[in-house]
Amino acid sequence: MQQFQEEIDVIGNNIANVDTTGFKGSRVDFEDTLSQAVGAGSPSNQVGTGVTTAAISTDYNQGALDNTGINSDLAISGQGYFVVQNSATQAQFVTRAGDFHLDANGYLVTNDGLRVQGYGSDLSTVGDIQIDATGAPSGAASGATVKSWSVDQSGKITVTLSDNTQFVRGQILLQNFSNPGALVKEGANLYSASSDAGPLSKLSAPETNGVGQIQSGSLEMSNVDLTTEMTNLIAAQSAFQANARVVTASDQILQVIANLTQ
Repeated sequence: MQQFQEEIDVIGNNIANVDTTGFKGSRVDFEDTLSQAVGAGSPSNQVGTGVTTAAISTDYNQGALDNTGINSDLAISGQGYFVVQNSATQAQFVTRAGDFHLDANGYLVTNDGLRVQGYGSDLSTVGDIQIDATGAPSGAASGATVKSWSVDQSGKITVTLSDNTQFVRGQILLQNFSNPGALVKEGANLYSASSDAGPLSKLSAPETNGVGQIQSGSLEMSNVDLTTEMTNLIAAQSAFQANARVVTASDQILQVIANLTQ
């Protein structure tokens, strides 16, 4: 009963996040516990002692991409992850949720203010992605400001200045993992790397090394299938109720045995 309650908790969390950007659903994997032999003789005379949770695994399959038309909304078509950094602690995380925006200083950030990582205007130094006039060509007007910007499938950020000068301001980089199942959920759509998942160090340009490509103006939706989750909930609830009846029946039998001895 405890294991089915745990499964219901996982299903409830999946359903609660059915509209969460970039969310990856989980499932509970069960395994039987040790059996005990009944009487002497053949080892086949064994009775199981219940069930336990083997693992709570995450489904990292890609969710559907939803077109929003907002250029700061970015989705990954592929297996990569955005890398974001806390500017105060320098702690880095990865995420599939690309609902970014520009802060007051022009940095591309998450809803919690973590800065997206990538190349600067020199396309060689990794750091915080910032959308401004830094790196503008010599022909640009003095004091020209950012008029608009866009991100292509390879992650390159093209800035158009107020004098209509265009240049590449930087490039968003992605991270891939050999074992994404070992990533640690940190909340707020963030994951932290572990030794089993692989190092958080080899950033790659989109469309290289199997990280996928960036879709500007889109968001990856949750990969939770509500119909499947509701079916799983009904099955888990029925199994919980059946196990409760087993406990009740067992208590009744023990009560009858106890009465016979009186």
